[in-house]
Order: sequence, then structure tokens, then C-alpha cells
Amino acid sequence: ILTGAQRAVTWRQGRFIRDCRCFFTSVPECRFVPKTRKMGPPSSPSSSFSSHYRCFTVSSSQWSSASSPTADQKTPSYSYVIIGAGSAGCVLANRLTEDAQESALLLEAGPKDRWLGSLRLSWKIHMPAALIYNLCDDKYNWFYHTLPQANMDNRVMYWPRGRVWGGSSSLNAMVYIRGHAEDYNRWQREGADGWDYEHCLPYFRKAQCHELGENRYRGGSGPLQVSRGKTNHPLHKAFIEAGRQAGYPFTDDMNGYQQEGVGWMDMTIYKGKRWSTASAYLRPALGRPNLKAEVRCLTTKILFDGNRAVGVEYIQNGQKKKVFAEKEVIVSGGAINSPQLLMLSGIGNADDLKQLGIPVIQHLPGVGNNLQDHLELYVQQQCTQPITLYKAQKPFHMVKIGLEWLTMFTGYGATAHMESGGFIRSRPKVAHPDIQFHFLPSQVIDHGRVTPKIEAYQVHVGPMRSTSTGWLKLKSTNPLDHPIIQPNYLTTDIDVWEFRQCVKLSREIFAQKAFDPFRGPEALPGPQVQSDADIDAFVRQKADTAYHPSCTCKMGSPSDPMAVVDSNARVLGLEKLRVIDASIMPSIVSGNLNAPTIMMAEKTADIIRGRPALVDSGVPVYQPPTLDTQR
Repeated sequence: ILTGAQRAVTWRQGRFIRDCRCFFTSVPECRFVPKTRKMGPPSSPSSSFSSHYRCFTVSSSQWSSASSPTADQKTPSYSYVIIGAGSAGCVLANRLTEDAQESALLLEAGPKDRWLGSLRLSWKIHMPAALIYNLCDDKYNWFYHTLPQANMDNRVMYWPRGRVWGGSSSLNAMVYIRGHAEDYNRWQREGADGWDYEHCLPYFRKAQCHELGENRYRGGSGPLQVSRGKTNHPLHKAFIEAGRQAGYPFTDDMNGYQQEGVGWMDMTIYKGKRWSTASAYLRPALGRPNLKAEVRCLTTKILFDGNRAVGVEYIQNGQKKKVFAEKEVIVSGGAINSPQLLMLSGIGNADDLKQLGIPVIQHLPGVGNNLQDHLELYVQQQCTQPITLYKAQKPFHMVKIGLEWLTMFTGYGATAHMESGGFIRSRPKVAHPDIQFHFLPSQVIDHGRVTPKIEAYQVHVGPMRSTSTGWLKLKSTNPLDHPIIQPNYLTTDIDVWEFRQCVKLSREIFAQKAFDPFRGPEALPGPQVQSDADIDAFVRQKADTAYHPSCTCKMGSPSDPMAVVDSNARVLGLEKLRVIDASIMPSIVSGNLNAPTIMMAEKTADIIRGRPALVDSGVPVYQPPTLDTQR
């Protein structure tokens, strides 16, 4: 239930049984697509989207044979067609249908986030401590993989992304971090006019309902419930105190006046349950007659009349369908799916599209480029006291924790356990933090696919503003094929140096007096790893994604040859088509991406509705007393 067990305890037919929680099969050409799970004989390819999901191989001929709508079927139309019910799509579906005269269709490739409408029957999503299960389960997950990374010992990196109502907000670690004010001021300088901090902060507040109440930085009445941890774990206290002993300030709100320092992290957890955008935005709006939300709909193409988007084509239950948009088509598939759909629809680098035989609608070479992500690694220490979550991962304790959560939504199942963390600067002269810590009184190894074997605690640490950028391209014209993903990790000297600092600074915090009662031998990287060369080798072997792909349809000025959308999220050169999700970030922010993506959707919803932009000028932001020192 908590962090690393390889078998889950699942309630079925009135008793607990164990079942394997990870499913991954390597098939020729790495084509991974949803497949039904049905009782009885195997289903045909044409029924492959009608029920639960599994991985299987589909040929282009099978894809082409999916049945098309008959000529006498009337094609439905809505004011807005929104593709993707993730962190952005759920927000847009809610806000755009607040206007009763408008209608919206929300298309999601995955299933609903609740089975039979029950939180408890869908505990793998809604129990905060169960988050690891869905990172390694294909049911709610796209299961992406990158190309081998030349600067990481040729490792193929696993990228889980949400395919379910709520998208990755239904799979993530529920950490609510906005980034630094200067991230948004940088966006303004990069050509995203009107996206500086004073124009973004009001939309963070609009979205949020913080349990500590409203102030100039926090919201108090928004749909997104945000809370602090409740475990009061001694190792979290030790981490914060050790950070202070190492010379870093304490911050009482990483999302407020002062990001820099160590402190308690905010989480999207409400009354012991994950609070995804499906819970916060979509489900409260489902009763509106002007909103329709469909599941298991793989959108395959945007339809155009000249340069004007008029609808989309998608496949559901093995049948190709069409729907028209009277006002706009809005793509909210995320940093991988959104550029993939644009390219499949003829929007992207013209040379690449022509090589695949895709008719070019608009030459935009930035589509799929500028890919940015956060890498992180784990610095891990053995614990001399039996107070970590190691025992909680044993079958008996898992059952006990699960039962408490199922009956009362309390206990160790009601938190993601990343309750403390911090932001620091890697070196002098850095204007604002560029390293992030997530502290965990336990262990996560290889996305939770390896079972911990010792009492230990760890910090997840990584640079926030990597200078390495990547790309993604279509593998084929088959929309069921995953795109080719090349993040180009660790391609610059500064990225390598910053990771070296991450290890050294983490070790320094763990060596402070606050950890004396708990500190055992170092487990990772291990006492034998001391030289810069050894640390660099450890980074190449162990660093992994922090699950933050972004920037592949960047927002910018029309004069920027790599821009894909303008400051209103409209695709350049086309009409009635927007992209709204983490893909349109001009550059990655200094923190987790769920909160900024929700903010962007809130702000763009106001733009679409023609509402005046919210602004809060002159909000004070912490500045270090000096930049001559690192802390």
C-alpha cells in the first residue's frame, strides 16, 4: 500500500488476496495500446476500447479496419471539444460550462477514476499512500519509454503518465508546488505576454482552497483542496531541523512569500483522499446538462476546414467517430499526447510530416521540440530506529492500514508521506532556488518496482532548471503507436555539475546533528562513492525522471520560430484551435507541475470566456540577503 511492495492486497469477493500490480510486456516495435479485459472468449480488435485496459500489439491494418460511422449518422456538435481529462482538461470542462449557453464535450482516452462510482473500489487511485501502484500499472497509465540515454549509461527511461479522469493528477505524489515567482517573470521575457507572476498568482489563488485559510498568496474558496501532512513523523522533523542546522532558512509556506528554505509541503489531499482535478473540477460539474464527458476515446485527428479547426475524429469501442466544435477545439493531452495529436493532424515540422505522408496543415517546427523534464535521484540513509515505513509494507500491516483507510479514510494510508522538503540554491550568484528536496521516511526504488529490504529514509533531490532539452517525434501515422521520446538528459556540463551538488548538499544535511539519533550507514550512493567521478557515475546509473515532462508546444511570440501557441494559447497560424496543458510552458518551472498546469487552465478559461485578466501587482517576494554565498 505504501511504497515498494511488489504485490498489492486487493479486496475481492469479501476477502483479501494478493495480485501482481505491475504489468509490462515488451512486444515488437514497442507498440503499447489499451486492450479490453473481458470474461469469455478474446475480443476482436474492433472491441478493444470497450472495457478495462491491457497491453497488446496492434498492426496498422488492424487500426485501419476499425469501423467508421455510417453516412446517415448525425455528427454531434458542441461549443467546445476538449481532448484530455487531465490536470488542465478537467478545469476547462468545469469553467467553460459555467456559461449555461455554452456546451462542451470532454474526451478521455482512459477510464473513469472510480469503479461503479466508488472511491473505495478504486482505492489504488484515491488512497494517497497507494500512489506507487498506478505508476507501474497499465490500467490508468500510458506506459511511455524513452530512447536509450547516451549520457546515462544508455538506459531506457520509463515515463508513466496518467490515462484516466484526472490524468496525472490521479497518479502523482500529490505534492502541491507552484514554482518560484521568477519562473513566471521569465515566461514573460520569453514571449508569453501576460504570464508574469502578478498575472499568474491570482489564478493560483482562484483554484485553491487551503486548509490554513486565505491570504495574499493562498486561496480559501477554490475547488482544489490543499492541506498539510498529519503524521507528525519524527524523521520529517529531523529533516527540517537538519536543513536549518546546515544553514538554510525555514519557510512556513513554499508557495507563498518565500520558496527558499526547508519546511512542510502542501499536498492535494482532502479528508484523507487524493484530490485530483477529477475530484475538484470534473465531478462537481457532471450534473450540468451542457457538459458531456466520454471515456475510452482515443482522439486520432483534428479536423480542419482550411486553416480552421472544426472538430475531431476519435475511436471508441472500436468505432471511428467524429464530433464538431462550433467555437473551439482544445487540446489538453499533456506534454506527450498533445504534440503527438498535432503532428498526426498535420501540424508540426513540414519535412517530418511529409516523410510520413501526412498532409501539412501548418508548418510549426516547435511542435514536439523544447522537451524539458526534471531528473532526480535518491540519497538514502539506513535508519537505526524502527520508525520508517519499512514495516508498513509487510502484508499484515498493509492489510491493517488498508482497512483503516477503507473504513475511516485515516491513518498511514491517508497521506503520500512526502510531507517535508525544501528548495535551495546550488551555488552563489544563483538568484533563486534551483535544487528541490522531497523527503520521505521510507524508500522508493525504481518507481516502486523493487521491494525495500532495510529500515531507511531518503531524500529525492534534483536540479530544477536543467539546460538539457529534448524532443519527441511520431514513430508512424498509427495513432496507437507511442511517439519516439528523446529527453537528452545530462547533455551539458552544468547539468552534471548540479547533480554532483545535489549529492553533496544532501549528504551534508543528513550529516547534521538532528539526524544523530537515526543515522545509520549510507545506503545510496554508499560510502565508497566519494570522488566527483564516482558521483557522476552514480548519477548516470541511478537518476530518473521526476515525472515532469513539459514545454513541447511552447508558448511564445509569433516571431519565435519554435513557438507553437501565442499568449492566449492559440495555435499559431490556425483558427479555433488551442493547446492548454504543461506542453505550452515556455520553460519548466522550479517545482512540481500539477499546480502550475491547473493555474494555466484557470487563466486560459478566463481568456476564452472574454473575462478581464486577474492581476495582483506589487506582491512581495523573498530575496536572499546576499547572493555572494550559497546559503
